[in-house]
Amino acid sequence: MRILVGWDDEAQIELLKMYLDVDGNAVITTTDPKQFEMLVDSPQTFDVILMTTSHPDSDSAFATFQKLLTARPGCPVVAACNQTEVYRIARFMGAGLRSYLIRDANGDFLFLVQAILQAAVHQVEMDREKQVSDQLRKEVESVRELQESIIPSKIDTPDGYNILARYESSQIRVIGMKPVTMAGGDYYEAFTLPDNRMVVLVGDASGHGMKACMSIFTMHTLIRMIRFDEYMDAAKLVQHINEQLCNQAVVSGEGGFITMLYGVFDPETRTLSWASAGHQMPVLHNLETDEIYEVATPEESSGLPIGLFEFGDYKTNHTVIPRNSRLLLYTDGLIEAFPGNERGVHEEYGMAGLYKTMRETRDQPLDVCLHRLFADSFAFTKGSGRHDDTSVLLLESE
Repeated sequence: MRILVGWDDEAQIELLKMYLDVDGNAVITTTDPKQFEMLVDSPQTFDVILMTTSHPDSDSAFATFQKLLTARPGCPVVAACNQTEVYRIARFMGAGLRSYLIRDANGDFLFLVQAILQAAVHQVEMDREKQVSDQLRKEVESVRELQESIIPSKIDTPDGYNILARYESSQIRVIGMKPVTMAGGDYYEAFTLPDNRMVVLVGDASGHGMKACMSIFTMHTLIRMIRFDEYMDAAKLVQHINEQLCNQAVVSGEGGFITMLYGVFDPETRTLSWASAGHQMPVLHNLETDEIYEVATPEESSGLPIGLFEFGDYKTNHTVIPRNSRLLLYTDGLIEAFPGNERGVHEEYGMAGLYKTMRETRDQPLDVCLHRLFADSFAFTKGSGRHDDTSVLLLESE
């Protein structure tokens, strides 16, 4: 530590130097009040300052303390007072003093000075860390709020159809002694076009945090800039988004990419025209027959994730949605949930768990099915929580 000492006893100051000049400490001492003030105003840096509350007199010492707070606002100050003058500490504490020591007549306090100065420095460091963590927590929450602002809270659908969706971040961190939900890289979108067709979309950016969130925000902005007629050709739209994002460092930098499934549903023909960029296949559940299956195989129906290669090869697929059925679009955080404390065996909630939940909620309202998908996959982790962000979009046809 770099220590400045302003003292009033020539004999004690030598002892102070002896006790403090250890462990690599650099100690500057003085009994001259004017020199002490000059050192306070000097460009030298100090980690902690030790001063008395009565040298050359109590009023002068207090005035010096006030100047010190202004001149060195980040430097901890320890004030020392005699046992008979403890009441003087109240004045200093009221002005901002946080550390002090009592000088006994025998000088035993000298054995405590090093520890008290170290504690004062440590407390200031803790306060600084708390300020930084509080600021970081606010920034993290701002990013999460930005992400939430682009995820639709209410989805309008044509008569005879219903859409529900939900997103959950996998990451909760303790920042500034408070739990904070981190922003993630999942995204879903659903809206009805002027001609009554519905756009549905689920995306998943690689990684977590700020970069993943900004990747998704960039993709959302691009999609919302597309003209009405360009929404119709699913493969063409995915290719367009891919070309744009390949030129965005926020997405493609450091090997980043986004998987995406984009579809346009025509309620007149009950047909979903969709294209996949490395994403999970849609799952169709016929509520009449209880048949449940992926509508296509990834090998035949999916292209590369977007943001990797500018000239991707994407295919428009067509799936008829029967009456009284449910279509599920989701991100891999749902099926990849696993117990985090298991050793030697890695078992995931998987497609088997997903199918089981959907079948068990076959006769339940759509919101119950959505809730159970999240609840059952989380329960499968045995309390450790899902290790990836999770989004689910359910389209129900009457």
